[in-house]
Amino acid sequence: MQKKMMTGAEIRQSFINFFKERGHTYVPSSSLVPGGDQTLLFTNAGMVQFKNIFLGEETRPYTRAVNSQKCMRVAGKHNDLDEVGRDDTHHTFFEMLGNWSFGDYYKKEAIEWAWELLTEVWGLDKSRLWATCFKDEYGEIPTDEEAYQYWSQQSGMNPEHILFFGRKDNFWEMADIGPCGPCSEIHVDYGPEFCNKKDDPNHVCSVNGDCKRFMEIWNLVFIQYNRAGPNNLEPLPAKHVDTGMGFERIVSLLQGVRSNYQIDLLKPCMDAIQELTGHTGKEREENITPYRVITDHARSAAFLIADGVIPGNTGRNYICRMIIRRAARFGTKIGLNKPFLARIAEKVIESYSGAYPELLKNRRAILDNVTREEMRFEKTVESGLSYLYELLDNLKAAGNRILPGDEAFDLYATHGLPFEITRDIALEQNMDVDELGFRQAMEEHRLISGSGKAFGAVGGEEVDLYREIFETLVKNGKLSLPGVVYDPYKNLEKSGELLTIVEDGEPVDTTFEGANVAVIFPETCFYIESGGQVSDTGELTIKGKNSRALVKDVRKIANPCKSGGFIFSHRIKIIRGNFAVGDAVSAQVDVRRRNDIARHHTATHLLHKALRKILGETAVQSGSLVAREYLRFDFAYQASPSQDDLEKIEDDVNDAIRADLPVCISEEKLETAKKRGAMALFGEKYNDMVRSVDVRDELKNMTHSLELCGGTHVKRTGEIGFFKIIQESSVGSGVRRITAVAGVWAEKYVRENEHLIYEIAETLKSPKSELAAKISRVVARIREMEKKLSAAESKNISGAIYSVIEKGKNINGLLFVPFVMQSFSQEENDGNDRERLPKSADMIISAIKSRDDLKKGGVALVIDKTQTSYSYVVAVSDNVSSASKDMEAVAIARIFAKATGGSGGGKSTFARGGGKDVSRISDGISAVEDYIRSHIF
Repeated sequence: MQKKMMTGAEIRQSFINFFKERGHTYVPSSSLVPGGDQTLLFTNAGMVQFKNIFLGEETRPYTRAVNSQKCMRVAGKHNDLDEVGRDDTHHTFFEMLGNWSFGDYYKKEAIEWAWELLTEVWGLDKSRLWATCFKDEYGEIPTDEEAYQYWSQQSGMNPEHILFFGRKDNFWEMADIGPCGPCSEIHVDYGPEFCNKKDDPNHVCSVNGDCKRFMEIWNLVFIQYNRAGPNNLEPLPAKHVDTGMGFERIVSLLQGVRSNYQIDLLKPCMDAIQELTGHTGKEREENITPYRVITDHARSAAFLIADGVIPGNTGRNYICRMIIRRAARFGTKIGLNKPFLARIAEKVIESYSGAYPELLKNRRAILDNVTREEMRFEKTVESGLSYLYELLDNLKAAGNRILPGDEAFDLYATHGLPFEITRDIALEQNMDVDELGFRQAMEEHRLISGSGKAFGAVGGEEVDLYREIFETLVKNGKLSLPGVVYDPYKNLEKSGELLTIVEDGEPVDTTFEGANVAVIFPETCFYIESGGQVSDTGELTIKGKNSRALVKDVRKIANPCKSGGFIFSHRIKIIRGNFAVGDAVSAQVDVRRRNDIARHHTATHLLHKALRKILGETAVQSGSLVAREYLRFDFAYQASPSQDDLEKIEDDVNDAIRADLPVCISEEKLETAKKRGAMALFGEKYNDMVRSVDVRDELKNMTHSLELCGGTHVKRTGEIGFFKIIQESSVGSGVRRITAVAGVWAEKYVRENEHLIYEIAETLKSPKSELAAKISRVVARIREMEKKLSAAESKNISGAIYSVIEKGKNINGLLFVPFVMQSFSQEENDGNDRERLPKSADMIISAIKSRDDLKKGGVALVIDKTQTSYSYVVAVSDNVSSASKDMEAVAIARIFAKATGGSGGGKSTFARGGGKDVSRISDGISAVEDYIRSHIF
């Protein structure tokens, strides 16, 4: 009887069960957003969540682990985007099956179990399997004879199928320094019929060759060295195993299909696309690349959105937007011109939600976001593609093959075409795009707009210093592993010996009044900034000694050395007396400040609950700040909540406060907490033991709010006192922000507003009850006066314009008219330039058109400046923009922006922008005039 073919879900589970039976702890997949690791845009390998174990910065309650990890490789060093769709195996999103040993078993068990699973459990033909081992081509690192011997001992392994390769293929390194070691890859021979180089008479099929006959399916990494430098490998005190198996590849192999896209998990997506297009089987194969791209990108988008990454303009959000728009664009290539991706994403949810329940939980958010993004793209894609094709045609006509990066960025900023789509189309025409120029233009725009950089650097220059300090303290018995004891929850005062003083980057024995230094104690009760909550502050005193210092900040410094461990450094200012190493110091947290922060943190949990209750379960947290004076909460939501909704949210939080619900905090296993329904936030890193904050509704005997959180909280919600939303705003595409206050800060906010209302009432000589009506009447009178002033101003501007036109520069029959207006304040500029500038520019262009002596038309550059900033518009007559692409308004705006350090964009006959450096306006006008002279048609 033929053995029943396993489903993809069964294969995944059988891998997990196999290693659980051999003492491994199942560790659920971490989020695609790597918690606590700013060096990565996305989780790109199974080992990411275990990286700190290999670095010696973290320990776990288990020494063996197994899981299936969600991975994305679509940016940075590991970027498979360009390959997706071109073959059967590459993906942006994929799963990585892995088993790990942290100083437990090593090569023997890893190799034996890999062979047993592949050949005995899954029944792969032993004669088709090959293994590779490490042999250094430079002769500097020992050959991995140990792995070779274990492979040769496996039953049925052909010794000729064990090959040696060098550093490129069989030596794994995490980074330029750090843990590393040899690896053994397992390859499968698909047979000569899979060779795609049959027409090459010089080709020989081989493992790690250049044809598709042999495929790597599993990599066993043996971490046994620490690289201290380019030529310095030191043996690690503990050896580790880190394996990774491409899930899609093994499923396609076990299911006997030639393509990853034919496995049971992805085939429904391919079939759904065919239903939408109405293609025959032959037509589907003729268009296989769009089918693959759409399937891959729909899966990636679904998993990203489920992990809280929504379409946006920067960082991870840009990637989410890009893959949705890229999938939509490939859809147009096969006749799908209306939003369709939700249909494909639905198939992803059906196939994967058994293993990844977050897909089902966030189903509505996934479907809504992909559809909304398709609709946005649909509105701009036609004009964007038309403009791109024009740019490419002009480049080809000029003999150029590379589209400038700033042009590519303008396509994204103005028309919504991500760089990757622009590059796809350019490559289709045997052209390319300047990617570096695009990234630079995007970065300049981000900095000018105040967005800052998407991802900052991690670590610090102090690490080496503190590593030496730490090792010395451990050696002298002043600290024991894992280092400084951190407990900010039980007591708000701790006494202990002052172990170290660091002043100006150097350890010192004594410090005196006025100095700013860092100090270390064996224990700390100060909360360290994390999870959005700011660090504690407080003071240090010495009993019997007239010395006092303010604790301004506390930092956690990981110690990436062999011993592992952490240091908590207190940044202090000496107010009185002196402090010396060895002093018995008392450290006290600022209790009033801590309590204010705790009120805001518990209020944040109540707000999160209220948002999901009023706005829907998709309104999940995407960032927060918990400070003494206020709380700030970012959440995923596409539209601005109505005033009615905001009032309901505020009422819901205050109802929970008045109910005086107990806040129960417990430590439990991560899996247990999740089963109880605890919210785990994307991008946060959780250990196996977590802290659950459970706001209980005692009357209903149920949980009101349950979240995983390491912050400090009140004991009962009644301690919060009062909650007030003070602002709601947008912080990006699909992300809203609520700023709120609680406790004494809410009372202060209400009191300040009462004083403001009183002052307004006094100024307007009106009782508070009639204030709204009185203000309406005053506003009506002001608007009437503004209309009269506007009419007078238009008349003045009209007169000024004719004077300015007379002073315009006639450049070979084309009139260039620069016109600078002065606003007294930024507020006046913001309020008027949206209408005044275009109106003035239109008047100039109309006046130019009426003149017979200006056959070539004209260019108007109208600028409105204040003391600190300027806005501008460029308008050109139709005959100017149609005569030359170089003379379009958007091209001229770029010249002005570059010369003034500002920004700008637009279309052929109209563009606008602005900047901060008003001193360079005359330079910009001169640059535009020079540009027109050199490009006049």
